This record gives sequence, structure tokens and C-alpha cells, in this order.
Amino acid sequence: MTVDPRPPSRGLFLDRDGTLIRDTGYPSDPEAVTLLPGVARALLSARARGYALVIVSNQSGVGRGMIAPDAAEAVQARVEELFAREGVTFDGVRFCFHHPDDGCACRKPEPGMLVDAAEALGLDLSASVMVGDKPSDVQAGVRAGAKAVRFGGAPDPRATATITTWDELAAWLSANS
Repeated sequence: MTVDPRPPSRGLFLDRDGTLIRDTGYPSDPEAVTLLPGVARALLSARARGYALVIVSNQSGVGRGMIAPDAAEAVQARVEELFAREGVTFDGVRFCFHHPDDGCACRKPEPGMLVDAAEALGLDLSASVMVGDKPSDVQAGVRAGAKAVRFGGAPDPRATATITTWDELAAWLSANS
């Protein structure tokens, strides 16, 4: 048996709306996409620390019939374009388009998107971090076996940490990596 001497790969799983970009409700206009202050710099720092960057986002506007799938794709393309301008690329993107009542395994707080991405990318969830602005993001991270960081909002007792800025996240990752 051969033992791989490399440390396990780790992921930084990221909610999108309200965490990476300004939350506008059910985003359908690519031109309205705005990155949050400091996010690109923090993601570049995370990448330098060996984290794979993965977006995991509930987008139930599609399942509710409020947003056409092509509009959702256009918004995501704009998100990736804005980050690429800052030198940030993502290793994976997972969306749940289901209606909240569908009972799927991928919609946060279920861990399905994180587990799927971790398997596809060879990531160790126990060495990974989930960052999001909602309690369901924290729950998904905990259920997946990752550390969970609440971005903004009230502290969540299930979260490993609560941060309010991307600079704080970069410092937290530096201290905990």
C-alpha cells in the first residue's frame, strides 16, 4: 500500500448571495451584481493557504418560477467575470434550484452540495470551512463535517466563528490554518 505524503486537500465552501455578493433577493440581473468589499483579496489569501474555492448556493428562485434558468446562469457568469478581473477563479460551483418544499438533499441546510463538491474535487471536509450569512449555511457546514463560519448577522452557537468583514475571515483563516 502506498501512502500519499501530501496533506489532505481542503475547501473553502462559500455561499454566494449575501456572502460573496450583495444580496438583492432573487438575483436575475447580471448588471446588478456587486462584490462585497474585500472579498477578492480574502479569497486570494485563502487560495494561497491551499484552499480550493467552491460556491454552494441555494437558488430557489428557479424552482419557484421567479427566475428563468438562463437568467440564473447569466448572473453566475457575471459573478465569475467580476472575480476573474480580481484574479480569483473557483474550483467548483454547486447550486440547488429546488423549491424549499421539494425535500431534496442538496438544499442547505442539507450538506448535499458540499459533499458532492468534496467528492468531485477530492476535498477533506474535516479540513474544510463553510462560510455563509444564514443559519442554513452554518448548519450545512456542520452537517458536512466542516468548520462553519457565520458571515455577518447574529452569532450562531453552531458556528466555529462569526465574522463581519472579509478581512476578518482572512485573519481567521491565517490563525486557524
